[in-house]
Amino acid sequence: MTLWESLADRVLTGEAADREAALAVLASPDEEILAVLAAAYRIRRHYFGRRVRFHYLLNAKSGRCGEDCAYCSQSARYETGIPTYPLVDREAVLAGAERALNLGAATYCIVMSGRRPRDAEIDQLAEAVQAVKARYPLRICTSLGLVTEAQALRLKAAGVDRYNHNLNTSARFTPSIVTTHTYADRVATVQRIQQAGLSACTGFIAGLGEEDGDLVDVALALRALEVDSVPVNFLIPIPGTPLGHRPRTSALRALRIAAMLRFVLPDKEIRLAGGREGALASLQPMGLYAANSLFVADYLTTPGQDPGLDHRMVQDLGFEVEEPEGEPAAAGPG
Repeated sequence: MTLWESLADRVLTGEAADREAALAVLASPDEEILAVLAAAYRIRRHYFGRRVRFHYLLNAKSGRCGEDCAYCSQSARYETGIPTYPLVDREAVLAGAERALNLGAATYCIVMSGRRPRDAEIDQLAEAVQAVKARYPLRICTSLGLVTEAQALRLKAAGVDRYNHNLNTSARFTPSIVTTHTYADRVATVQRIQQAGLSACTGFIAGLGEEDGDLVDVALALRALEVDSVPVNFLIPIPGTPLGHRPRTSALRALRIAAMLRFVLPDKEIRLAGGREGALASLQPMGLYAANSLFVADYLTTPGQDPGLDHRMVQDLGFEVEEPEGEPAAAGPG
């Protein structure tokens, strides 16, 4: 029995993978990548079978953000040439929901740039979410920044199911990539949305210049926070940002990161998110032996791959795309 088979056995019997084991996965030699993925797949198959969840993103408010996140094209501090616009109207949100459903997504993710939304924006978005819920059997996730308790409760009442707020990296490395908010701010936001009854979608970005220990520390922090869904992003170096010069994460390293997450967070949704196409490249299908979820179509300010290729990839693996859950909340125009 290999080290990785033994680790999978222990995880499947309820033992939590520790920091040493997670570091070992990240440090595993290239020639063992198939063994690592095979062990991770045993865990993925146990909890999720052959199912793959598709998520669709709507960039509902773009750019002009006052934060200084070193990786982000939407910061007003950097010249990145992205489109900038205020919060879109209800019809645009509804159109995005229809596209999400047509692409096979079960979750519709509505994202706004900025540190924190204004109450008026929350009210506008809440009305749009209610309209979406009335028409489409979609799970709704929002990502709006450092929401207050009252704002989180308003979103929950409107029908939002899940809230995305990433930790992005470890507590140690956070000051290296942002100075306008703290790691503690992000943790507090995750706890706030959980207290409001929203499911937590919380992940990180690999390839920022962090060390293996930072990736493991953020994975363990996600486990401690008991988040439900973990998007793993791979840095897309955006010209004009401080990290625009960084190299992309290699395919084998991206696979190790996905596998490490599956060992540490065995029963959580793990999503190959922004940057997967560039990092994993032709090895994208192998990533689904550890992860069980994908963003389909485009990201916030960068294009994804053709959704038809994602459907074909899932089909070729012998996997299946999960259908949306439930029925619309009500009939009518919304």
